[in-house]
Amino acid sequence: MCSLTTPASTSLSFFSSSIFFNNTKIPKLHSPSKPFSHSLSVACKAATLPLLSFSGDKIGEAQLDLRAAPPDTARAVVHRAIITDLQNKRRGTASTLTRAEVRGGGRKPYPQKKTGRARRGSNRTPLRPGGGVIFGPKPRDWSIKINRKEKRLAISTAMASAAVNTFVVEDFAEEFQGKPKTKEFIAAMKRWGLDPKEKAMFLMMEVPENVVLSSRNIGTDLKQTRRIVLMW
Repeated sequence: MCSLTTPASTSLSFFSSSIFFNNTKIPKLHSPSKPFSHSLSVACKAATLPLLSFSGDKIGEAQLDLRAAPPDTARAVVHRAIITDLQNKRRGTASTLTRAEVRGGGRKPYPQKKTGRARRGSNRTPLRPGGGVIFGPKPRDWSIKINRKEKRLAISTAMASAAVNTFVVEDFAEEFQGKPKTKEFIAAMKRWGLDPKEKAMFLMMEVPENVVLSSRNIGTDLKQTRRIVLMW
């Protein structure tokens, strides 16, 4: 279960805040010293995140409590989730024609003997331009399965490993209620210590339309998600 609590001095909750990763590179995890086993042990560690206002001032602290895999299996769990996500994105529509599917080539190009040339039975042989493809790709299903709990554990493990470069910003949707302005969004990122030219991940419970319009023209890989659910 993902829980984020703030001190009693602030009335801000996780559902009205936004979590920012100012560096999307996940620290290198330890490689497993023994083969990956099916039974996973889960550890729960709390991280203290700075709580910033829209102006960039620190107004408090927040606790991020996530379940993470132990160091000896964390790398394998996260790697499996990444490979599964990349595999399931493949459409699998690549297709080529074999020599039996290429049009033409039914007539023997020249006699078998008395020409001094190598014998050839079709112009659509894979050895000639315009011929078929040997062992070419065909449409197939690349999707693979991953257990639901294993995927959630991989997401929480990756988030826990990036907690060092993570901070929380209070709700700033009201700042863009008038009209979207990319200039103001870039200025806000700089106040939070983010470089608009580098990758940053925005995790928001609700993404207002003006915030999307203000950030979509930034020349960076700005990821936004409307919802993150980590349930066990």
